[in-house]
Amino acid sequence: MIVLWLLLGLAALIIGAEFLVRGASQLARRVGLSPLVIGLTVVAFGTSAPEFAVSVKAGLAHQVDIALGNVVGSNIFNVLFILGISALIVPLAVSQQLIRLDVPVMIAASVIVWILGLNGSISRAEGIILFLGIVIYTIFIIWKGKTKQTPHLPPQNQPSDPPRTSRWTGIWSDVGFVLVGLVLLVIGARWLVAGAVDLARLLGVSELLIGLTIVAGGTSLPELATSVVAGIKGERDIAVGNIVGSNIFNILAVLGGAAAISGGVHVASEAIRFDIPVMTAVAVLCLPIFFTAGRISRWEGALFLLYYAAYITYLALAASCREALPALSHAMFWFVLPASLLGISLSLFYSLRARKR
Repeated sequence: MIVLWLLLGLAALIIGAEFLVRGASQLARRVGLSPLVIGLTVVAFGTSAPEFAVSVKAGLAHQVDIALGNVVGSNIFNVLFILGISALIVPLAVSQQLIRLDVPVMIAASVIVWILGLNGSISRAEGIILFLGIVIYTIFIIWKGKTKQTPHLPPQNQPSDPPRTSRWTGIWSDVGFVLVGLVLLVIGARWLVAGAVDLARLLGVSELLIGLTIVAGGTSLPELATSVVAGIKGERDIAVGNIVGSNIFNILAVLGGAAAISGGVHVASEAIRFDIPVMTAVAVLCLPIFFTAGRISRWEGALFLLYYAAYITYLALAASCREALPALSHAMFWFVLPASLLGISLSLFYSLRARKR
């Protein structure tokens, strides 16, 4: 039965991602928006539905720590694991808009949450302000995407646009693909997580490790499936835009909504000292990596995965074997970080030199 849940969940994720990417890319072309804008909005917000559901439910039940942990953990997972594994499979092209606008918005949102949480909580008023931020951001990028589109003039003696009725039929068909894809992604994520948790318990894996890995990544499975499938299908704006848009939505809409609903979200001192700074650092790391040659290469994807493995290892050691933390911290500080900075610096140098030619 466990294997059946795993197989059904995996199949639903793959089929759902296929439907979502196909519907979203066709919808973008029909309504005159770029795949990047659709990836940043429709796809990103849709794949963040599990995070929104979990955090709102936690807020209503006054389990406010879960609301914050869900957002911070998902954002770190989205960038380090999902972009890492997607780039490892297929190097991902990065739009200039992401570098100039959307990644800076993601960084700013992360810093704002860090600042708001310094007093130990995010109040209802602050939550409403965050939620208004996602409304303004969404309106702006859709407006910006529409103004960038130039009208297409058909050649003489050629039929112009298809009849209005057939155009609307096509739009509704694409919307149907998107909705079916989102439903399959959410169902598939639930089945896969349920099967994985049961299998882990059967194998004797600790509840802590299950929580840090399977459950933490479970709400981000839709983003994972969508970005991997989009990258393989060549829709790389959707693959990257999905992650950046999801992270912005998680902070502004999910966390803001949870704070507004629950009357405030408690911010633990551990989150201020470690988890939120890691989320912010991961967002900042995207800028130089996205800038290098305008893509995320395979070695940069491997670097993301290495950082995620280090993050999970740190959490596991902090919970069960604190005496081993200094060794991990020294290895990261004296070896991994310098090697990463050297590699990124060289990539930036060669990228800037190539652009000057």
